[in-house]
Amino acid sequence: MSGPTVSSLADQVVIVTGAGSGIGRATARAFADAGALVLGVGRRADALEATAAGHPSIAPFPADITEVGGPDAVVSAAVDRWERVDVLVNNAGSFAGMPVGEVTTDGIDRLFAINVVAPSLLVKAALPQLRASHGAIVNVSSIYGHRPLVAGGHYAASKAALESLTRSWALELAPERIRVNAVAAGPTESEALASSGLPPEVVEQIKADETARIPLGRRGDPALLAAWIVRLADSNAAWVTGQVLSVDGGLELT
Repeated sequence: MSGPTVSSLADQVVIVTGAGSGIGRATARAFADAGALVLGVGRRADALEATAAGHPSIAPFPADITEVGGPDAVVSAAVDRWERVDVLVNNAGSFAGMPVGEVTTDGIDRLFAINVVAPSLLVKAALPQLRASHGAIVNVSSIYGHRPLVAGGHYAASKAALESLTRSWALELAPERIRVNAVAAGPTESEALASSGLPPEVVEQIKADETARIPLGRRGDPALLAAWIVRLADSNAAWVTGQVLSVDGGLELT
């Protein structure tokens, strides 16, 4: 029986959305460190430049993937630059607390536009390239994609949709040797809570409450999530598809 092979990611072309901060930034850098060529996608050019600093194989590409034509433009940028796409990481996402008594059509639409519609259209746009490369898709979900979230049910529902799509796409695309998996992130140090519009004192209370419930006693570091995203994209995981891997310090057990 042969052991694990070395990383197969050298010179592979990887698209990472939401690469300007948090898990996306850590993921773009982790792929670059593994030898991949990375298109780092996000809305803020300055944040993407910071991600790429010291990593010449990361190419920043400012784009709004919720705009009409945005996903096509992202894939075209990668193909124009490197003539292929091997891995798509659907990391960009949005969190919004929305108690059911405060639900609005616009609020629901915004959540699903970034958390469900954009990943779907990115997969569609990248599909010809992924078929040619027998590539991999890694979606970034949340543990709340498969557990309830008080006053955040629509966020949880959007991540549940992404996890369902992960499994469905895995079956649909397996005959074409395209693998689809997801990482369900536990509470992680990132800008997501701070940018949610919640008051700072509420954000700090949420962090403290989450930390108290995590069996390993700490919130996650984006680099820990990035390591698993890279592993699922690597050929060492060539017999893994349709999986949703929880990386959460044991929170799912509680």
